[in-house]
Amino acid sequence: MIICVFALIVSTQTNPCIIPRPQSLDLHPGHFTLASTTQVFSKKAASGVASYLQDWMGIHLGSKTLAVKKHLFNSIEFEMDPLVKGTEAYRLTVNPHQIKICASSPAGAFYGVQSLLQLLPPNALIKTKGKNPSWSIPCLEIRDAPRFGWRGTHLDVARHFMPLPFLYKLVDLLAFHKLNVLHLHLTDDQGWRMEIKRYPKLTLIGSYRKDSQSNDGPDEFEGKPHQGFYTQQQLKDLVGYANRRFVTILPEIEMPGHSQAAVASYPELGNILPGHPNQRVEVSTEYGVHDDILNADDATITFYKHVLDEIMEVFPSKFIHVGGDEAPKGQWKVSQRAQQQIKARGLKDEDELQSWFIRQMDSYLALKHRRLIGWDEILGGGLASGATVMSWRGETGGIAAAKAGHDVVMCPSSWVYLDQLQTKNPRLEINRGWGYLSLERAYRYEPVPMELTAKESSHVLGVQSAVWTELIRDPAQVEYQLFPRLCAFSEVFWSQPGQKDYPDFWLRLQSHMLRLGALKVNAHPQDPIEKDRAGSWQPGFFSQREGTHSWRVEHHLPTGGEYQVSFIYFGGDHGLDISSVELMDGAMILFRDVHESQAGAKSNSSIYRLTVPENLSGRLLSLRVTGHTDGGTDSYGDVRISRVTSYRK
Repeated sequence: MIICVFALIVSTQTNPCIIPRPQSLDLHPGHFTLASTTQVFSKKAASGVASYLQDWMGIHLGSKTLAVKKHLFNSIEFEMDPLVKGTEAYRLTVNPHQIKICASSPAGAFYGVQSLLQLLPPNALIKTKGKNPSWSIPCLEIRDAPRFGWRGTHLDVARHFMPLPFLYKLVDLLAFHKLNVLHLHLTDDQGWRMEIKRYPKLTLIGSYRKDSQSNDGPDEFEGKPHQGFYTQQQLKDLVGYANRRFVTILPEIEMPGHSQAAVASYPELGNILPGHPNQRVEVSTEYGVHDDILNADDATITFYKHVLDEIMEVFPSKFIHVGGDEAPKGQWKVSQRAQQQIKARGLKDEDELQSWFIRQMDSYLALKHRRLIGWDEILGGGLASGATVMSWRGETGGIAAAKAGHDVVMCPSSWVYLDQLQTKNPRLEINRGWGYLSLERAYRYEPVPMELTAKESSHVLGVQSAVWTELIRDPAQVEYQLFPRLCAFSEVFWSQPGQKDYPDFWLRLQSHMLRLGALKVNAHPQDPIEKDRAGSWQPGFFSQREGTHSWRVEHHLPTGGEYQVSFIYFGGDHGLDISSVELMDGAMILFRDVHESQAGAKSNSSIYRLTVPENLSGRLLSLRVTGHTDGGTDSYGDVRISRVTSYRK
């Protein structure tokens, strides 16, 4: 075990294991020595990022202050360069005497710093105690930029309140992985977690529930109360901390559904039902979808506009999330006041009443130069003109919104919800999950649906993962659900589709897990990768016209002999039709197997044979596959190589 860990640390220094994978990385001879004497220099534009790095070096190296002028030897220099295209792009150059980080904005410079920190050995991330260590950084040049501008993670703090120190730690972990949105789900049926000064009962009453449904079953309860909320000042401080790390905190205030905690605090927000004129509700102790939703009176609209005023004072984010999901209309159907509102507004039905409700919030936010975002249910009854959709019930809502010219953030539950189980080994699970999302499946996700044209795809702002905390009680459990799957998502969100390579990611992740350990992250243990996996094909790798795709395979062909190449179909509505497989040495064909086969739902694997010559050590070998899809390009699967017999002349 000690030898393996040492080998991984050495590998980190000689073969940089950066997550997410940069667009390009070129290694050069030599190394730079980072020590307490290393000077950091920056002009004003990037001075905040330089100070961030200097503070980090002060904690981990014992170095003190920023340099006043440039140093030619053993220095780190930040340079604002308009030729670096993209607001979050950067160029990181390391030579034996100097590290230079070039970017066109402070955000790009910051991500250059995160890549720099990942060039260090994992133990460098542990805070120093009275020592002045030094570390070697390989000479290289990285050119990098993100695929999506919105790279987020959602955390539900309404079901289980999460302490502030954990939120600060989570911001740091997001920044370390080049993620830039933390979506806080602040209100729900089970709790209201943010101080609203105009309406103090929202936290006086709404932040407390007398019990919680247990993980053990729907009829089991924990037998103890749960409570907690954040003051506005605490959240302002968190927002400032996150902004310095280029993480935007997106607040979510649910309406009109998932609002039982609000109705428990201010009963006038609820619906008057026939036969129950004085009905009172409590903050819910159970999870799921609840019937109690806000009424649609003008007074309730005004109440929530006042709430949004205080939300906007704390959170400077361009977007404000208003929920809008899972709002049963049963109470509105029997409420006389709701029916009067439908008639007075000339609305068709209760779905249009919800749409009218959301439009009031959209118009109000627009007056304040903000934008509304909500879950895809806000499409029902007509979408507000300025609204952005967060598509969670699959990708259908996101596709419809993008085709209608609305911006979209993809968040389909089966692909990105991290409260799902992550292994089929029950001994490695600490929560009772509702689905299964392996590390590999997370890595395979493609956020841009193939149904969208290039113009429609431009409305996909980005993508985010999510953790819901009905069954997750504390920070350690949240970390266990997030990592290492969030590492996979960071690469899905940042890197270009053609750069994705799961076996390569898995190898880099082994070193990265040591970093997570140094950062005291309670990460889930790894399921081993199959040794025979040479790569995978993803949606879009092949089209309906005959074409080729190649994978590097020299590590899977250590000696000459007979090998079997298998294409294992995993999913997608369409299959992959293969006509030939070739073993290539550069542009030279070493061996070819030509025959028709399909990897698809009806025939889930295709098999080809390769005869591999001896004495190929050190050669850059690739597997070139010729084929096409059978009507659609959404299939995906594995390419595996296994040895059949030893080589004989």
